[in-house]
Amino acid sequence: MHVTVDLKLKAKCPRTALACVTARVEAGASPDALLQEMKGREMEIQKLPSPRGVLESPQVEATRRAYKALGKDPSRYRGSAEALLRRMIAGKGLPQINAVVDVINLVSVESRLPIGLYDLGHVSGEIVFRAGRAGETYKGIGKYDLNLEGLPLFADEAGPHGSATSDSERTMVTGATKQVLAIIISFGGAEGLECWAQKMSALLTQHAAGKDVEIQIIQ
Repeated sequence: MHVTVDLKLKAKCPRTALACVTARVEAGASPDALLQEMKGREMEIQKLPSPRGVLESPQVEATRRAYKALGKDPSRYRGSAEALLRRMIAGKGLPQINAVVDVINLVSVESRLPIGLYDLGHVSGEIVFRAGRAGETYKGIGKYDLNLEGLPLFADEAGPHGSATSDSERTMVTGATKQVLAIIISFGGAEGLECWAQKMSALLTQHAAGKDVEIQIIQ
């Protein structure tokens, strides 16, 4: 899978880097071990002296700055990692969807980085990471149509299908998904991305029968 970063986005967010992980998977129900690990992360955050302090992590702050640079209000359109962290602070826990989605959400809250997740069976051609254009929308997963203008998003030959805020229904992972692409998004440079991609690879192998896993770092 060929993924590139648009030069105009790179000019406004020069430290943008991506970690792409492709794998063959089985998107069944999460095993107890994964659910327990998810619960453990929630408890760790809630037991902090000031749980909201996680929202001031360098990774979350870098995502907010990128949104501002692209013309999007980060208090109205949050990066997906920040949204998950806020959910955990509120005691709602991580959503339980399927083993693949749950692994990606777990890595997102641990890394504090947004992660896009796509069913490669519904992706058409090459993918570019760019800013959304005026008038662009798609139906977000479990959401109304999302205003994509200014959002950092992924687009294939059929158009936008994912963003650092919310992915689309078109390429969402379901129980029928056989091959996925997960993209870890960093606006603060590539440091640590290889480590998080390896962590994701190990979790997908352990909990979602992951096979033929490949990792690529893009800057």
